[in-house]
Amino acid sequence: MKILMKFRNILLSLTSLFMFLPGAWAQNSGQDALPSAPSASQQENHKKPAPPQPPAAPAPQETKPPAPSSADSAKPEAVTAQPAPAPAQPDAPANAAKAGASNAGPADDSFTTIRRTVNEVNVVFTVTDKHGRYVKDLKKDDFKIIDDSRPAEEIRSFHAEADLPLEAGLLIDASNSIRDRFKFEQQAAVEFLNQTIRRRYDEAFVVGFDVTPEVTQDFTDDAEALSQGVRILRPGGGTALYDALYFACRDKLLKTAHTGPVRKAIILLSDGDDNQSHVTREEAIEMAQRAEVIVYTISTNLSGTSHHGDKILERIAEATGGRAYVPFQLTDVANAFAAIQEELRSQYAISYKPADFRPDGRYRTIEILAQAKGLHVRSRHGYYAPSQ
Repeated sequence: MKILMKFRNILLSLTSLFMFLPGAWAQNSGQDALPSAPSASQQENHKKPAPPQPPAAPAPQETKPPAPSSADSAKPEAVTAQPAPAPAQPDAPANAAKAGASNAGPADDSFTTIRRTVNEVNVVFTVTDKHGRYVKDLKKDDFKIIDDSRPAEEIRSFHAEADLPLEAGLLIDASNSIRDRFKFEQQAAVEFLNQTIRRRYDEAFVVGFDVTPEVTQDFTDDAEALSQGVRILRPGGGTALYDALYFACRDKLLKTAHTGPVRKAIILLSDGDDNQSHVTREEAIEMAQRAEVIVYTISTNLSGTSHHGDKILERIAEATGGRAYVPFQLTDVANAFAAIQEELRSQYAISYKPADFRPDGRYRTIEILAQAKGLHVRSRHGYYAPSQ
């Protein structure tokens, strides 16, 4: 009997053991299935020892939005869970405000850029009578503007150019080909700067070029500093005329920021012979047109006969709305500078809105017509529409 009782106790013990093992195995297997959970919580507690509970707080907030929609009619207890999102309420308006600000900012900037870029074209021009004398007392209604073969939709502003600031670049050929007359040309250029640039109103820069352009004086309103920039030039080397013009328009006059309308001009002193440029003549002209620069040229060819370089200078001036001067003798160089100075003080600036404008990057033609007979208008022939 005692043996039977011991055997029964052993069976009961084995039965209890077998019933315990599946639960223990299941518990261990559950822990092994999520090994990252304890480590993640430990890392979080290590990073943030003070507040171990905040990470758990957002979890109910993320699950709350779907809860009301799925349990509105089934569980009224969901109403009691609404106080939980209360801490998130200050964040919600803040995020909404940030989203609104981020959406509003770019939209306004984009709209402003389009209005300023697309709707307005500025043109500087001169008017002369049948005797070649400048006419300076005309009004807005004395002109008609044709943009890309269509009348302008609206004239927005009209100014007498004598009242507007001048940004000028003086480009001087310092190659070997003009060595014999270089000193006189320097003196004429210095006199031009002294008589043209007004302190605290106009600005100019000086570039000498042979194989490469060199800025000897950057933008300034100091006529003496500009004169020094001319005097330090020394002739020598080949001639890269087109590169110098391209550089002055792109790197100096195209990139300057303006708070109002200005006149942009380049006075180019050269014999017109180019033997070193990397860009072509037409590429240099296109860059001048993009920078809205009027180019005045003064030939240093004093042979008394027609020269190939003179034709090149005439083409550059004519395409940008300027004038080409071909002195017959050395003293005429100073007269050419004086004539340019007079023209710079005898111009008009007009701003208008084109009709049927398209920001497609295409070249659009400009024609300004004087209403009165016998008047001749000279301006650039067109401009490149912005690309968007």
